[in-house]
Amino acid sequence: MTQPNKLGPAAEGKLRVLVWILTGLVFVLIGLMRRPEFHIDLPPGVSLDFLPAVYSTLNALVAVCLVFARRAVKHGDIARHQRYVTTAMILSGLFLLGYVLYHFTSTETKFMGTGWIRPVYFFLLITHIALAALSLPFILLSYLAGWADRRQAHRRLVRWVFPLWLYVAVTGPVVYLLLHVLFTPG
Repeated sequence: MTQPNKLGPAAEGKLRVLVWILTGLVFVLIGLMRRPEFHIDLPPGVSLDFLPAVYSTLNALVAVCLVFARRAVKHGDIARHQRYVTTAMILSGLFLLGYVLYHFTSTETKFMGTGWIRPVYFFLLITHIALAALSLPFILLSYLAGWADRRQAHRRLVRWVFPLWLYVAVTGPVVYLLLHVLFTPG
């Protein structure tokens, strides 16, 4: 998307409704992930244990794209900014697919860290989850405003959405490293 797309008010209004519907669907999926009656059993020998590493890497790449997108827009390179943000959106979508798939098919992983790292881990986890939920619709709305070339609305939103999205994109891989790499069971 190198050229801004100007939408009419009716089309943009419909897309805004779609943003809220999509947000609601994501929240429902996330809410159902850990319910035992919705657990999906995989065939014997099939494991999706590799997915946390994959979707955490995707999250880290989102953070990189966001930093480069901000740098591009600060230098007036709108086309490059749009490419980085669009890439971040696609990577975030892939992250979400992997995250939901993994959590519908796996059992819960307990954090094994003790001492001072335990409250640090839970602080990062809780703020990551809360800010991911809070920021999701506004990430989509700010993308829509940019796509529709409503630059003032886009700037107003990203002034606070950008740091939230970046925090979520950075803390996701940190939580993964703490849970799956540094403090693993066994």
